Amino acid sequence: MIMKNSNALDQLFANNREWAEAMIAMDADFFKRLVSQQAPEYLWIGCSDSRVPANEIVNLLPGELFVHRNVANVVVHTDLNCLSVIQFAIDLLKVKHILVVGHYGCSGVHTAMTDRRVGLADNWLRHVKDVHQKHESYLGEAIPTPKRQDRLCELNVIEQVVNVCETTIVQDAWSRGQDLTVHGWAYRLETGLVNDLGMSISSDEEMHTRYATSLSRYDAK
Repeated sequence: MIMKNSNALDQLFANNREWAEAMIAMDADFFKRLVSQQAPEYLWIGCSDSRVPANEIVNLLPGELFVHRNVANVVVHTDLNCLSVIQFAIDLLKVKHILVVGHYGCSGVHTAMTDRRVGLADNWLRHVKDVHQKHESYLGEAIPTPKRQDRLCELNVIEQVVNVCETTIVQDAWSRGQDLTVHGWAYRLETGLVNDLGMSISSDEEMHTRYATSLSRYDAK
């Protein structure tokens, strides 16, 4: 067993060497420049899913995107980990955009929607279940399951954007006139494309209008 684990890690070390050599071959000063620079304009708050690599999706290099990930891209006002990332990004790095990015086919969203028990993570996914209950009128049983799951993914992003906007960190940034916009996106694994959910918010006043407009799209569907 120890040998198997060692062999698996050896492959990762080999991959790392190949990657580093390839980067240097493309740009001899890449790592030298990277050491002295972290000035991202974007904070990505996304899902931990291994199929959703933040930098690659938006084709940005290391140093250009500050990233926080958790199961089902949830933003909770008592999560000091997430709040610390947001505060560091806004106050120290001066990011101009926060991207809250869910993805269609999210296992966490599906688990919350189907009420399946998975263990400790059920407590975390309770937040997604709360979104489901809040917007139950948009998630009726008459809607096919794949469409309901996609819709809950989008509704979850919309609610998490609001949660980001309502943090004291974002509220304070807007109060002092800092240039900051929070966006809501959903990424589709099958195409590699992101869907803008219309939740680009640059002020407290704008949040309520955008929220109502985004939800109104589901009234006619």
